[in-house]
Amino acid sequence: MHPPVRSIQKKKKKQNVEIVSTFPAQPSPMASLTICRATLTRLPALQLTTSPSASPSVSFNFNCFRSRILRIISPKRHHHHRATMASSAPAQERTTAPYGSWKSPITADVVSGASKYLGGTAVDGQGRLIVLESRPNEGGRAVLVRLADKAGDEAVDLTPKEFAVRTTCQEYGGGAFAVSGDTVIFSNYKDQRLYKQSINGRADSTPVAITPDYGGPVISYADGVFDYRFNRFFTVREDQRESATNSTTTIVAVDLNGKDVQEPTVVISGNDFYAFPRLDPKGERIAWIEWGHPNMPWDRSELWVGYISENGEIHKRTCVAGYDPSLVESPTEPKWSPGGELFFVTDRKSGFWNLYKWIESENSVQVVYSLDAEFSKPLWVFGSSSYVLLQNNEGKNLIACGYRQKGRSYLSIVDDAQSSLSVLDIPFTDIDNITLGNHCLYIEGASAVDPSSVAKVLNHIIWSSSPDSSKYQSYYSLPEFIEFPTEVPGQSAYAYFYPPSNPDYQASKDEKPPLLLKSHGGPTGETRGILNLSVHYWTSRGWAFVDVNYGGSTGYGREYRDRLLLKWGIVDVNDCCSCAKFLVDSGLVDGNRLCITGGSAGGYTTLAALAFKDTFKAGSSLYGVADVGLLRAETHKFESHYIDNLVGDEKDYYERSPINFVDQFSCPIILFQGLEDKVVPPDQARKIYEALKKKGLPVALVEYEGEQHGFRKAENIKFTLEQQMVFFARLVGHFNVADEITPIKIENFD
Repeated sequence: MHPPVRSIQKKKKKQNVEIVSTFPAQPSPMASLTICRATLTRLPALQLTTSPSASPSVSFNFNCFRSRILRIISPKRHHHHRATMASSAPAQERTTAPYGSWKSPITADVVSGASKYLGGTAVDGQGRLIVLESRPNEGGRAVLVRLADKAGDEAVDLTPKEFAVRTTCQEYGGGAFAVSGDTVIFSNYKDQRLYKQSINGRADSTPVAITPDYGGPVISYADGVFDYRFNRFFTVREDQRESATNSTTTIVAVDLNGKDVQEPTVVISGNDFYAFPRLDPKGERIAWIEWGHPNMPWDRSELWVGYISENGEIHKRTCVAGYDPSLVESPTEPKWSPGGELFFVTDRKSGFWNLYKWIESENSVQVVYSLDAEFSKPLWVFGSSSYVLLQNNEGKNLIACGYRQKGRSYLSIVDDAQSSLSVLDIPFTDIDNITLGNHCLYIEGASAVDPSSVAKVLNHIIWSSSPDSSKYQSYYSLPEFIEFPTEVPGQSAYAYFYPPSNPDYQASKDEKPPLLLKSHGGPTGETRGILNLSVHYWTSRGWAFVDVNYGGSTGYGREYRDRLLLKWGIVDVNDCCSCAKFLVDSGLVDGNRLCITGGSAGGYTTLAALAFKDTFKAGSSLYGVADVGLLRAETHKFESHYIDNLVGDEKDYYERSPINFVDQFSCPIILFQGLEDKVVPPDQARKIYEALKKKGLPVALVEYEGEQHGFRKAENIKFTLEQQMVFFARLVGHFNVADEITPIKIENFD
């Protein structure tokens, strides 16, 4: 039975505290934010404690969240329309020029070099934050960085130059490192071995391999945790020694006692996939998630608990959730409280990923808080942390968590005992991972005007993916969350619409802007309305841009997610076309200049829309799928049965593959492909390129050496963006771009 849903409570009384940036000589994009904190001096203290299985115990006192809220609010600029932002500057005469031809300081160089990718956060034994930072200007190399924790300090790179922290486990990686005290264990990209490194600043900080050398990167590891009881390291292992396309995934234990490297011990095996091995505070129980073909982890999965004997073996196992065939659910993110209770997220009954806990004595589960919102996300990468567990001074559980509802994220505190939820009003409209630190929470988040950042709640922004982005704020186009009708009567889908925006330019009143529609990847994924300079690269030049969450996207519950089952290439295509038509009918864009783009699964939607519909006038596919049958035959194990659930039988495979209907293509297409892509192999792009060239359509193919599924090198990100822009301008836009871009040759056009 579900406990009653309590009303969201807020406290208005507050006092202001200035936020300070820790980036020396670089203006933080959130430097002007203020924290408004409720005056709660007479409230009981809250003791926040981490489990020793996660890191050495840390605790701090903080005011009670249960019924009195800490509010972090943004300055007025967050609440005003972009017209207000523009009007804050002195009025100036605008140049009238065609849409798409406007000059903008947000260049492809700015876009490609500005955004660093955050691959995870952790806290060391001294309470200092460590982040995994991927750098496009270093070829996408990922580096562990210890951030400055006080004024005058500087961030320090912990990863030696000959190393890069990245795992290829299940191709998408994630969970590439773990920190305990002054020790980090990480996956090295080149050889995929695990390395142990001291990070206390002493001379002995050279990483030392702790897993065997197999002569190449044929074994990868992810999502590891320290076992203090037996001085070992539990981790997911993917073994490709026997087959690269049918690897074996297990949970293994890596011995940390001796100097000699030993073969890891397999402790959990038998299913196709594993994730989230998590130890209880005493090291006596281990929880994990597992699933098997043909399911993906968001379709059906199981949560298990194993009991660890005195000799370190798992002697008993219990399935906590996912075992009932009549109950469709996909449990994820198990975590142990400091007191040894197991919490997790699942979507049973309601269809929304909500918080639950295990009643061990009854082997039953109980909902912690019920809400039509998503408290987790699909398991594409390892190591997600959507919530952290705290304890008050009475030993009761509180949960700091993020949830997503109707296109935006919220940070909240859930009281387990009271079944209440309290929202913290923060500037971020998007929240990713949450990490517990000393006297604070570290929140990975972003908004329409704030790049992906790490906020030290309740203090300041200490890491930003684009610390210089605020200088371009007057050129931002703030996203408008739109709901539009689909082809199914009474059914809606969602998108973020970005109108053209440039304080220096305007178009003539009788002109409407060209539109670039983006279809996100996955397809079981979600686009979010956060600051992305690549979007503003288009809008600041006079393009309208729309990012679509078609049926099948996450963030809207299982029912919405399941719209795509057996209908990939139909629902996503129809929704993208419906969105474009909605914007045309609303008078917001030019119906004769509609373009579509997407990467991976979004690239497939792009190609399918161009093959099976006549809505768009040109398209750009980045590492997209042209032949779904070939994808099924060539892709890696993790997704090898994913397509079956989305497509259907052999007839459907044929009819959904754009490569089989080249005669129905009628407009220009540009293709971009990484030559080391194992998810969507290069043959996909080459086949459709040759077929379209033979048909006589304008087409171009760009291939990148050293790139995999997604482009990580700054020079390739820049080239892709510029070539898309000039391609669309030449063939659809009928205008000259303001930037000096040398276009590549377009077959059947140049």
